[in-house]
Amino acid sequence: MEKHSESRLREGYERLLERVKSGTEELTWDNLQKELDDAVEFESELAEYTRDELALLRAWVERDLRDMRGYLSATGRQVAEWLGVDLEQLSRRVSESLLSIADRSVVERERFDEDLEAARADYCEGEMAAPGKMACTHCDAEVVLDRVQLLEPCHQCGGRYFTRLTATRKG
Repeated sequence: MEKHSESRLREGYERLLERVKSGTEELTWDNLQKELDDAVEFESELAEYTRDELALLRAWVERDLRDMRGYLSATGRQVAEWLGVDLEQLSRRVSESLLSIADRSVVERERFDEDLEAARADYCEGEMAAPGKMACTHCDAEVVLDRVQLLEPCHQCGGRYFTRLTATRKG
């Protein structure tokens, strides 16, 4: 990637992060999606990026926020540990954005985690599903459906969301 293009994409990434940081809503999965959509819309109005570049920027920011959120939730550690670098080494703009997003996300950690599980899921408890193997997105417990039936909550953890296990996608 040429230097100019890399620089433009880095600036766009930082602006998207900054716009998500300044969001006023609690950081639920739906609010994060809306804030990212709004930030991408704002960037598209600047006409500096192609649609493909905007889609990439959105995907990259979402991926990093999802990863950061999962790390903070699972470990209880800080943003600097997730990054693996001293925050002083980052630009003020990036470090402030990440810290603000992490602080906001603490408020809705449990709901956000459930929303992440739902986003990864193919099926939800109460839906009718064809026979086959499923895995709970919360605890990875395997569920075998031997006939078309309504999905029940996970018998191991009570989780509501499931993904289908296929020959190519094993838990």
